[in-house]
Amino acid sequence: MTSSSIRDMATWAIAAGAAGGLIARPCKLPEALWAVLGATSLVVLTVLPWREALGAVSSGTDVYLFLTGMMLLAELARTQGVFEWLAALAARQARGSAQRLFGLIYGVGTIVTVFLSNDATAVVLTPAVYAAAQAAKAEPMPYLLVCAFIANAASFVLPISNPANLVVFGQHVPRLTSWLAQFFVPSILSIGTTYAVLRIMLRTALRQPIAAQIDAPDLSPAGRLTACGIGFAVAALLVASAFGLQLGLPTLAAGFITSGTVLLYRRQAPWDLLKEISWSVLPLVAGLFVLVEGLVHTRAIEQLSSGLQTAAEGSTGTTSWAAGTIVAVVSNLMNNLPVALVARSVVTGPFVPPHVTGAVVIGVDLGPNLSVTGSLATILWLVALRREGQDISAWRFLRLGIVVMVPALILALAGLTMVHIK
Repeated sequence: MTSSSIRDMATWAIAAGAAGGLIARPCKLPEALWAVLGATSLVVLTVLPWREALGAVSSGTDVYLFLTGMMLLAELARTQGVFEWLAALAARQARGSAQRLFGLIYGVGTIVTVFLSNDATAVVLTPAVYAAAQAAKAEPMPYLLVCAFIANAASFVLPISNPANLVVFGQHVPRLTSWLAQFFVPSILSIGTTYAVLRIMLRTALRQPIAAQIDAPDLSPAGRLTACGIGFAVAALLVASAFGLQLGLPTLAAGFITSGTVLLYRRQAPWDLLKEISWSVLPLVAGLFVLVEGLVHTRAIEQLSSGLQTAAEGSTGTTSWAAGTIVAVVSNLMNNLPVALVARSVVTGPFVPPHVTGAVVIGVDLGPNLSVTGSLATILWLVALRREGQDISAWRFLRLGIVVMVPALILALAGLTMVHIK
């Protein structure tokens, strides 16, 4: 066995161990620890030169900036009661109808996902929805499930709807007009199908009566200022996307400006806000960048890219369906963040058709609705659930996920095909 083969085997073993630790979390150790340990092991064992490891870390700068800005905006909205106000307002507008409450929560979750990313829906909206369900004297699980499923189903409406979108495209994120032309129809089909199937599957629970009179708290002046700031931030990001600019720096600037304005208005120091942010997400993503760079050195990525290009030359339509489906399934086995990073190395070549790349994005974003381990957003949703004293087994989620995700994926890929046929 050659030294090159030994290095390749070591790389795959380390990457597999890191992915397994990230999903299973032995001893409840944080996800970031496994990614960082895996990345460090590659360098310490000289499997990956340290300069190339640093280069891999620096290649994710735009993603880190985007995540930091979005986490600032989401945490600011939480601390100023914006999410609680939205959820309580939905509960009051339901006027005693569980079905109407379900639809309103679904609408709020869609808006939050589209404009503040799926992680915000999973982490910040979930506890607000639980509180609203409690106030309405409703069984909370159907509405909590909305937060999990819409966080993925609506996460490819815009580039900013899911950090995985930036991961897949890297520095080549399409302009907003090109993005919408490709993903608007598939997104509508994904959101609509997920809603319809969830309503059918949860119909028994949604027949139960809920409270008709609910007090919705008024949004404080600081909360209104926060909401306005987020609105301006989203508008700025859409403009940046329309001009084809990288989204990391504008997102960070929007987060700093909005939070700074609100904190200045309230005459508060930033420390309480900053300490509540899940900063471990940043080393998690950085570690994954290094692990995927190690896999690139095994030439497996090069072979995958070459095979994808060859298949696309034969039949772009068949290749896109196969790529989207395979990526959707694998995302649940490995988690969609590392899959997105691998996909980035595979699909960003000049000879991979946009149709195929679009299918991969849909698989990365929507596929995780199959299981609780599919995406970081769903894992974070599960953590938020347990903090509220709620829980759902992986088996129960899987049974529901199969019924919900599969038709949504089929229709979303069909919508993508329809768009490209035109």
